[in-house]
Amino acid sequence: MKNKLDQLFETKEKDILSIYFTAGYPKINDTISILKTLQQNNVDLIEIGIPYSDPLADGPVIQKANQIAIENGMSLSLVFEQLNDAKSEIYIPVILMGYLNVILQFGVEHFYEECSNTNISAVIIPDLPIEEYLTHHKTYAEKHAIKNVFLITPTTLLERIKLIDTLSSPFIYVVSSNSITGNSITNFNGLRDFYIQLNKLQLKNKTLIGFGINNSTKFEDACFLSNGAIIGSAFIKVLENKQAIPEFIHSIIKTKTIAV
Repeated sequence: MKNKLDQLFETKEKDILSIYFTAGYPKINDTISILKTLQQNNVDLIEIGIPYSDPLADGPVIQKANQIAIENGMSLSLVFEQLNDAKSEIYIPVILMGYLNVILQFGVEHFYEECSNTNISAVIIPDLPIEEYLTHHKTYAEKHAIKNVFLITPTTLLERIKLIDTLSSPFIYVVSSNSITGNSITNFNGLRDFYIQLNKLQLKNKTLIGFGINNSTKFEDACFLSNGAIIGSAFIKVLENKQAIPEFIHSIIKTKTIAV
């Protein structure tokens, strides 16, 4: 069976919307209901965060969500248990995003095996060094047909971007700036210059832009440069403030949503 992520990028070239949220937030059993609501409301791709006590790349909004999820009792084992119970109902690609220490404690091969068992399409591990991926992860990821998505920033060396392009699949996560999640982008000028360099490299991968995308204008600006964008902190705020998910998605992509 073809990976759902591959199918997505083969059938949709632009304006891909990926939404990130933390498993077990705001309540421990909310994960699947949020997942289903996003699926019903024109989201293309979903990233589920594995709660971790020290998420270095994340700003205060996602840090707080991680803390509450952990206090709720969420764990990687429970994430997989919840996903397994709902896997027959989820038809869009789902990515697990988490930090290396949690995966090491769980067991690297066991992690990729459970990803496969629960129909996860790919994983994003922000603090996974390429060298460690090649040594300890690549074999297991390929064995269980799980994609690995790597991150780059505007300061990543071009030679390293070329290497990442050979390893990441089917897209590269472009961090909008050297910052943490939740910091709003004031303008895309620096990112435009960066994309001029990226386009010269003729990457095999598509790109999605994340960090600081929080409204329809920034989503459109990101999509003009790339194949789509990732929204995380702004969506966590929707959950925090008990706002309606369909209305938020509608405000981003300007299409009719299904109220549930």
